[in-house]
Amino acid sequence: MGRMKRPASIIVAVLVAASCAAPGGPPAPKDTPLADLPAIDTNAILADTRALSADEFEGREPGSPGEEKTIAYLTDAAKKIGLEPGNPDGTYIQKVPLVGLTPEKISPLVVKRSGKTLTLKHHDQFIAFSQRVTDKIDLNDSELVFAGYGVQAPEYKWDDFKGLDVKGKTIVVLVGDPPVVDAASTATPKPLDKKTFGGDAMTYYGRWTYKYEKAAELGAAGVLIVHETGPAGYPFSVVQGFGGQRFDLITPDKNMGRAAVQGWLSLEAATALMKLAGQDYDKLKAAALSPDFKPVSLGATASMNFTQMQRTVDSRNVIAKITGADPALKNEYVIYSAHWDHLGIGDPVNGDKIYNGAVDNASGSAMTLEIARAFKKVQPQPKRSIVFLWVTAEEQGLLGSGYYASFPLYPLAKTLANINIDEINPWGRTKDLTIVGLGASDLDDYTRDAAAEQGRVLKPDAEPQKGFYYRSDHFNFAKHGVPALDPDDGVDFIGKPDGYGKAKREQWSNVDYHQPSDVVKSDWDLTGAAEDGKVLFAVGYRVANAARFPEWKNGNEFKATRDKMLGR
Repeated sequence: MGRMKRPASIIVAVLVAASCAAPGGPPAPKDTPLADLPAIDTNAILADTRALSADEFEGREPGSPGEEKTIAYLTDAAKKIGLEPGNPDGTYIQKVPLVGLTPEKISPLVVKRSGKTLTLKHHDQFIAFSQRVTDKIDLNDSELVFAGYGVQAPEYKWDDFKGLDVKGKTIVVLVGDPPVVDAASTATPKPLDKKTFGGDAMTYYGRWTYKYEKAAELGAAGVLIVHETGPAGYPFSVVQGFGGQRFDLITPDKNMGRAAVQGWLSLEAATALMKLAGQDYDKLKAAALSPDFKPVSLGATASMNFTQMQRTVDSRNVIAKITGADPALKNEYVIYSAHWDHLGIGDPVNGDKIYNGAVDNASGSAMTLEIARAFKKVQPQPKRSIVFLWVTAEEQGLLGSGYYASFPLYPLAKTLANINIDEINPWGRTKDLTIVGLGASDLDDYTRDAAAEQGRVLKPDAEPQKGFYYRSDHFNFAKHGVPALDPDDGVDFIGKPDGYGKAKREQWSNVDYHQPSDVVKSDWDLTGAAEDGKVLFAVGYRVANAARFPEWKNGNEFKATRDKMLGR
C-alpha cells in the first residue's frame, strides 16, 4: 500500500468511513449462489505471490530489471489463463511515461535565528526531495512559518493560513488533520467531533499529498511535515524511504509549480527547531487545534540544497480482459486492479537490501490472477466485460492508476465498478471482512450479501485515522466518479484469541510494512484470503450481470462527479 499521488482537484468532503452499508441497498442478483461459483485456489495464490516476490524480481521497482521480469510474468500468466489482450491495440500493455528523480549530494538543513544555528542531518533528522524536473534544488534563507495542519477547509470554516502570503517561505505543518474534540459530548474522555474533519476518520486534508499540494498552490518554496508515528500510521523509517529515487508522471511544466523542497522532519528535529525559534512544540500543536489558530512566523530561515539525477522511463500497466457474453452489454466494464510494483533495492536492513513486497503487493497481484482464472471457469460467462489491470508505480504515488484514470482504455462512463486488491490476508479465516469507506456505494451491498452467504459480516475500517481510502489505486477511479471498492483484512479471526487480528496488523505495520522483511512467511494461512477472494469475485460477477449500474450513496463526495459523467 503506497504513497498517494496528488489528485487533479482537491477532494475535500469526508468519506462515510464509519457508517454501515445501507440495509435497504439494491439486491444483488443471485442466479448462481456463492457456493456454486468457482473456488479460489490458495496454492495458486501462494505460488504467484512467491514468484513475484522472489529476490530475482529485485523488489519490482518501476524502470528496473525487476519491472521487466514482472511485466513478462504477468503477461505470460494472462495468456496462460486465456485472457484477451486488454489494450485495444492488441497488446497487454499500457505505457506509462514516468520521470525518475533521485536526490544526491543532499546538504544538511541549516536553520538560523538571531545568530544561532541548528544543523539537521539528512535521513536521520529530516527527509527532503523534490518533484521539480530540474538538475539542482536550492532553498536559500527561506523564512520559516508554522502553519498548523496546513489546511484550508471552507466547509469547516478552517484556514490555517489566515491570508498569510507564504510565497517564497517554507511552511512547517503537522501530520494528519486537526483532531478536534466534540465539546458537546459528556463522555470521558471526550471523543473527536465527527462533524469536523471526520472525527476519527482521516479526510484528504490529513494526507501528506494534500499538504504538498496546498503549499504549491500558495507558492511556498518549501514544506516540511512533522512526523509522528501515531497520527501518521507508520514509523519514521517509512518516511526515510522517501529519500531515494521517486517517480512522477511527466507533465508539460515539468512540475515547476511545486514547492522546490518537500519533506519531513522527525519529531525530535521539529521540537529542536521550535526551541531555537523560542517556541514550544507542544504548545504550538495544541494551539493548532482551534479554528482561530493563526500562522506563526518562527523568525528563522532555512537553507539547503541538493542535485537530482533524472531519468525517463516508459513504465507499464498490464491489462487483460474477458469480453462480455451479452452483445448489448459487452461494451460496459467491471475493472479489477492491483499494483504490481514495490520499492526495489534500498538501504539494507539486517543485511537484506531487497524490498520484496510479498504482501504489498505481490499477494494482491496474485489474487487478481486467481480471480481471472475463476472468471474463465464460471458459467454462465459474465454479460459485461471484465478487465484485469495490474498498475505500476502505486508506491510512487498511485501513478499507474492515475494515468489509466486520466487516459482510460475503456470509457469511465461505461465502467460500472473498480474492485481494488491491495494486500491480502495471510493469517487465516475471519468472521468478518473489512471495507474501507464502508457505506460509500452500492458495491458494499453486493459485498455484504456475498459475505453473508459465507456466514460473515462487514465491518468498517478499524483505523480510519490512517486515511487508507486515499492510499491505494481505487481512489483514482473514485475521484473520477467510478464506484470503487476497497476491501481489507477482517479482524475477528476464527479460532484465535481476542486481539489477534489487531496484534497481527500492528506487527505488520511496525515491522514488515515497506521493509525487506515483507516476504512469504512459513506460517502463512491463505484460507481466509481465499474466502475474501471468492466474495470479491462474486461482487464483480454479479455487478457484471446486474440490471443497472451500482451507485454512490447519497451524500458521498464522489456522487456529483459520477452524476455529471452520466449526464444526470
